[in-house]
Amino acid sequence: MAPYESDESTPAGEAGNAHGVRRKAARYVVPVAVVGVAAATIGLAPAFAGSGDPDLPKISAQQLIEKIAKSDTQQMSGTVKISTDLGLPNLGGLQNSLASGALAQGAGDKGGSTADPKSKALELASGSHTVRIAADGQDKQKISIIEKAAEYSVVRNGDDVWAYDSASNEAYHATGAGDHGSRKATPKDVPATPKDFAEEALKASDKTTSVTVDGTAQVAGRDAYKLLIRPKQAGTTVGAISIAVDAKTGTPLKFTLTPASGGAAVVDAGFTEVSFAKPAASTFRFTPPKGTKVTQGDDMAKEQRKAQPKGDEKKALEGKLAGAKTKTLGEGWNSIVVLDGGSKGTMPSGRSSDNGAASGFLNSLGDRVTGTFGKGTVFSTRLVNALVTDNGTVYAGAVTKDALVKAANAEK
Repeated sequence: MAPYESDESTPAGEAGNAHGVRRKAARYVVPVAVVGVAAATIGLAPAFAGSGDPDLPKISAQQLIEKIAKSDTQQMSGTVKISTDLGLPNLGGLQNSLASGALAQGAGDKGGSTADPKSKALELASGSHTVRIAADGQDKQKISIIEKAAEYSVVRNGDDVWAYDSASNEAYHATGAGDHGSRKATPKDVPATPKDFAEEALKASDKTTSVTVDGTAQVAGRDAYKLLIRPKQAGTTVGAISIAVDAKTGTPLKFTLTPASGGAAVVDAGFTEVSFAKPAASTFRFTPPKGTKVTQGDDMAKEQRKAQPKGDEKKALEGKLAGAKTKTLGEGWNSIVVLDGGSKGTMPSGRSSDNGAASGFLNSLGDRVTGTFGKGTVFSTRLVNALVTDNGTVYAGAVTKDALVKAANAEK
């Protein structure tokens, strides 16, 4: 079916309260504080499924944005196929060794646990995964990451949060997750479902962005509209963002981010099964299996506080951090974050005189560049690039290598 209203662009400023609606849309998230654990895993889902594009009433981009804003899905369950393809350099088994070492250190004498949600970020930073989610209001959520021979689950039920790793037979337990309790019991909210990603994209939409309706599709057996977000600026690595929005509920069902360079999606998350019925109460009950090693979150926090730098070591670290300055250059999709390590050497330098072996290894992962700013190394992915100058200043953003060098030159 031909795209609906495909020539209608809705940047902020042209549609009255469009930006306000986008901010409102950001508040109407499927309540998945626990689901946020899977942030780093979100990625590749199958192409829009179905035997043909559904014939739906015409809708404008502004109306579709408002539909997302008005959606207030509190109860749902389903399966999301996810992965990421950032195009990170191949380090062989090194990255796994580093991840294992970091987890072992955190789970060793310092009272850590391999089931701690924060410990999963390194493991889930790339590749394809199957995630099952369930939600029943703000106080009951569950996410399970299904692997070939193991399963990792995080369950919130009222004030209690449990995380269980079947591979290690370890569990993590924290309390105080209720509305009036400590927010430290649950991991920081980060994108983990198509709706999470959609709201982040809508928050970023402004005068530098074109937002249109790009036809219809079927996702997980449900009729959906496709919202297309494209940067108007040149120089960004983001090509387009496509969001499939459930025609009935306004809930995003699929999110796809394609790079400006073309090829496979960098981030692509989509439901393969979804239901908006109330999940069974038993879904949110968890009892550790017999023999499970259980780590209490409060106890682990105490051990980690003991391991924090103290005395002169703490003062030295604080001094280095105080020397770092951060600012943002540009706007919209061309925004570049600049972190200046200052004379205290907070940031690593690419100079071989600093540490021959280490700098040589890091430089081998990037491209050496020169300019009026001096010399540096650009580390590239398919989405985010970073320039680390030899004096320790970092320029990073979803922009091209040339844009980073141009920004660094302009600063001198």
